[in-house]
Amino acid sequence: MGQRIPDYETARMVFWKALYNGGGETLYCGKKLKSSYNKGVNIEHVFPASWVAYSLRCGKRKQCRLNNPQFNLIEADLHNLYPARSDVNKARSNYRFAIIRGEQRVFGKCDFEFDEYQRIAEPAPEARGRIARAMLYMAEEYDLYLKKELKQLLLDWDKKYPPEPAEYKRNDRIEQLQGNRNPYIDLHKVMKQQ
Repeated sequence: MGQRIPDYETARMVFWKALYNGGGETLYCGKKLKSSYNKGVNIEHVFPASWVAYSLRCGKRKQCRLNNPQFNLIEADLHNLYPARSDVNKARSNYRFAIIRGEQRVFGKCDFEFDEYQRIAEPAPEARGRIARAMLYMAEEYDLYLKKELKQLLLDWDKKYPPEPAEYKRNDRIEQLQGNRNPYIDLHKVMKQQ
């Protein structure tokens, strides 16, 4: 059984060498990963690190890394980290998730939209359940703030888009690597067995 990862730099190594070393796919676009190195792909904090810094009131990300050990543990939590196309990750920024009406696609086949004016992003339906479970886990595990309407949207997505087999396997692997599970994923397995 693994133990908690102390910081983001260590988490990056574990992420690529142990969690995604055999491939996988990006969160927002479903782009297949070949191995631990994929050009144009980076690591996305689904629950933005800037939101964590805000909740902990420790300053900006760089300040928090230097002065807040709790921030370092939270930033390194693998349950919140997913591979993402770099351009999509950059566009998402730290925008909250929402439904965008009449949106335009700017990433080709990738069903991901964002609105800079409203500071919101809409992921593809295939990604919504994973996003919901990651964010709900982070909010509960670390007592992080989520706006009421966002939390309700995430709860709806969690219910509407249950985990796929790959998400269960990822949860098992993360338990081996960092010693804990995402209960929002496990809850679906329990409900299936009833």
